[in-house]
Amino acid sequence: MSEARKRRPYEPPPSELGPGQTSYTSITDKISSVVFTPHTPIQWFIVVGIGLCLIGLLQIAIAYLLYQGTGIWGLNIPVGWGFAIINFVWWIGIGHAGTLISAVLLLFRQKWRTSINRSAEAMTIFAVLCAGMFPVLHTGRPWLAIYWLFPYPNSMAIWPQFRSPLIWDVFAVGTYLTVSLLFWGVGLIPDFATYRDKARHLVTKRIFGFLSLGWRGSAIHWERYEMASLILAGLSTPLVLSVHSVVSFDFAVSIIPGWHTTIFPPYFVAGAIYAGFAMVLTLMLPLRALYGLHDFITDRHLDNMGKVMLVAGMIVGYGYFMEQFMAWYSASIYENFLMENRMFGPYGGSYWALLLCNIIVPQLLWAKRVRTSPYLIFMVSMFINVGMWLERFIIVVGSMHRDYMPSSWDMYSGTIWDWSLYLGTMGFFLVAFFLFVRAWPLIAIHEIRTLLPTGKKH
Repeated sequence: MSEARKRRPYEPPPSELGPGQTSYTSITDKISSVVFTPHTPIQWFIVVGIGLCLIGLLQIAIAYLLYQGTGIWGLNIPVGWGFAIINFVWWIGIGHAGTLISAVLLLFRQKWRTSINRSAEAMTIFAVLCAGMFPVLHTGRPWLAIYWLFPYPNSMAIWPQFRSPLIWDVFAVGTYLTVSLLFWGVGLIPDFATYRDKARHLVTKRIFGFLSLGWRGSAIHWERYEMASLILAGLSTPLVLSVHSVVSFDFAVSIIPGWHTTIFPPYFVAGAIYAGFAMVLTLMLPLRALYGLHDFITDRHLDNMGKVMLVAGMIVGYGYFMEQFMAWYSASIYENFLMENRMFGPYGGSYWALLLCNIIVPQLLWAKRVRTSPYLIFMVSMFINVGMWLERFIIVVGSMHRDYMPSSWDMYSGTIWDWSLYLGTMGFFLVAFFLFVRAWPLIAIHEIRTLLPTGKKH
């Protein structure tokens, strides 16, 4: 008897789903139990409590910033950009994986994306919201300055300077957030309908009924849903390359040594994918253990995400090498001085820590045992999260604190208000993400169902 005949009728291939999920009902019950459980895990309350404390810190930091101005930050004459631009780029990078997993892997028909795309899309939305705080607050007086960034019809004498990459950021990030919200919202509609049908309380049923937009699961509904998903995926795919490329132009179009280089757009895009996948693993591995989602987020998912991080890390490492090589090959005394200062100057320790976190430690991902071990790949992801923040710190501060005039050289370090703002956005991100986990589908139910043999048949 062939292997196919020996297999039970509803047993999914072990490479796609765990052995515990053999029917539509078991999949729906398991995923919906995260929301409809009467007992929320104590760990959820602990994380949300920590996040709310950090949000309180964020509110204090913002209130004092608006009252006092950006002088409370550690900015000085050579370092006019500090934590605000560092954290902006870091958060935008974290949000990059959501679009890649949702759009690009959908177009390439990669089925393993189905278990992580929903949480990655949510992570994208919340990360972009965190990133958007910094340009607004960096103006110091948002109510007097922020509207100058938007080209709305007005009677003002001066319109936005469209040659400024900061204006490009407004358009790129605004488009990215809008398309990501649409993609996320459209994908949630069938699952909202499932939750509507499973809800027992009238208020809950009404809420999910409103969010499901009258979904009945008819053939015409599915046809329009799939068409909308493909169109949004096609629109989102260029954003994977364009958004962080535009962010890199904040640096690359300047004439400052270390910034004025053509390697920045692909280098930033690869770094964003690198950081985004690391954050997906950082969030999903604890949730996998907390809610028992091992049948959906299997070792195959960890293995594939580890491979993507390994490839992205090699591209990032190539970018580091090209920065050093072009500084030497150009024979520019300014570029050479900058690279020597990065390695052996006052911030040399941060540079070598960056290489350790982003280049050396991720080499462990060559081993499949590391890629499929939740503990080891989580450890590597945490190193990458730290390393990608250090990368942005070195790019910004390491290139500015020693400019052309030694008389203006100065050291930069974040004040307590810089750190409070940064940690506060982390709290906002955690609270928003864990509220999403508790209230909305963490995993795309309708997409997971297609992994069953009966789902593939139809």
